[in-house]
Amino acid sequence: MTILDGKKVSNDIKNEIKAEVDKMKANGEKVPHLAAVIVGNDGASLTYVGSKVRACERVGFESTMVRLSNTTSEIELLDKIAELNANDDIDGFIIQLPLPPQINTQKVLMAVDPNKDVDGFHPMNFGKMSLDMSTFIPATPFGILELLDRYGVETKGKHTVVIGRSHIVGRPMSILMGRKGFPGNSTVTLTHSHTKNITQITSQADIIISALGIPKFLKAEMVKDDAVIIDVGITRVPDDSEKGYYITGDVDFETVSEKASFITPVPGGVGPMTIAMLLKNTLIARDQHRNNN
Repeated sequence: MTILDGKKVSNDIKNEIKAEVDKMKANGEKVPHLAAVIVGNDGASLTYVGSKVRACERVGFESTMVRLSNTTSEIELLDKIAELNANDDIDGFIIQLPLPPQINTQKVLMAVDPNKDVDGFHPMNFGKMSLDMSTFIPATPFGILELLDRYGVETKGKHTVVIGRSHIVGRPMSILMGRKGFPGNSTVTLTHSHTKNITQITSQADIIISALGIPKFLKAEMVKDDAVIIDVGITRVPDDSEKGYYITGDVDFETVSEKASFITPVPGGVGPMTIAMLLKNTLIARDQHRNNN
């Protein structure tokens, strides 16, 4: 059994990006600039954005954090997005989700310039991805592809089962694993909360990608020998420790890891890859931006 070490691979990617940025600096060129917009004081969101800002510092990107209050109106947020769209110095930006209830998330994501949409959430980028066209791939699916690629996990002709159909992970993952090329060319089954006989389906899978958000949902009896397991879930489960919780994924790691050929741990698997690929998308945005000017 091989651990798909997202922490190690994400560090490798950051080092590769830093080397490219160092070259830009040495040539007197503009370095990539990533902005993040956060509305409100959601603890998890602040933590995520903070780690994105630190990652930018590490690779030599410029970064801007735009903090707006919980009472920000939809119009105020749309005005801020229009400002970022028009700011030539910013190559890419993200809107940290979730947004407060007074704001229509879909409307906000639609307002982001697709050429600066480094999260890959704009329908134009999602559509291009579905058609195998060059575009920004959402960071978490992009990270999973990169892990499969760097560990040389065979996907061609394999049966991939995706658990969960969110627009951020499950749906794009099901499209990407079925596309031509590597990683891809697999036969994909997309399962969700209304799927019947899910164990019957998962036990036939060569590759399982679980993005459900239910702690330890995937048990050993649901998995065949030598399956590849990608655990996207991350849940805080209350306990009696000093922290008051422990972090776990969708997979019962202890038992499933005994049967798997490759498996991602939680934490330290898919999570670190998400930020690394967001940086990669920003680097791509900067190159496109520069080529178009």
